[in-house]
Amino acid sequence: MHAVKLHELPPTAPPDELERKLASLGYPGFEHVRSTRKSDPAEVVLSAILTRDLDTRLIEALPWVLFTFPDLNWEWLRDGAKSKDAQNRLGYLVHLAAQMARIAPKRRNALAVLARWESDLEQARLAGEGTLCRDSMPAAERNWLRKHRPPAAALWRVLTGLDAAQLPYAAR
Repeated sequence: MHAVKLHELPPTAPPDELERKLASLGYPGFEHVRSTRKSDPAEVVLSAILTRDLDTRLIEALPWVLFTFPDLNWEWLRDGAKSKDAQNRLGYLVHLAAQMARIAPKRRNALAVLARWESDLEQARLAGEGTLCRDSMPAAERNWLRKHRPPAAALWRVLTGLDAAQLPYAAR
């Protein structure tokens, strides 16, 4: 896969295109989707986290990508996320991926890589609060999530109820 230059950040992808790209990476949730060209995992994740509003099933796929492809271009992904103030989203997804790696024996080799990048992203964590690709979230839901989100989501200042136990393909 080619290295994408930071000034060439991927555009946000429409949901159907993102679904095809995730299918091209082998994501089990989209086995039924046909894709002819393998995508760059870092580019797929960055494109997704830069999207303002994304369907939950697409967000759930991102930790799987991170722990399935621990050799992706982390520097480019981190720098691209930071350039758009999306490092908290990425940091929380890396946290979820590390949790997945802990419970999936076949993926334990990814744990050290994920832990390193989670730590790296934590150094750049933003104080501002945001959502996990749900910018149109209503105020009432935002208020509820502030009180009921997982502790790691609070640490990353991300309004989401998503945690590793809800990820459908954690053990694959």
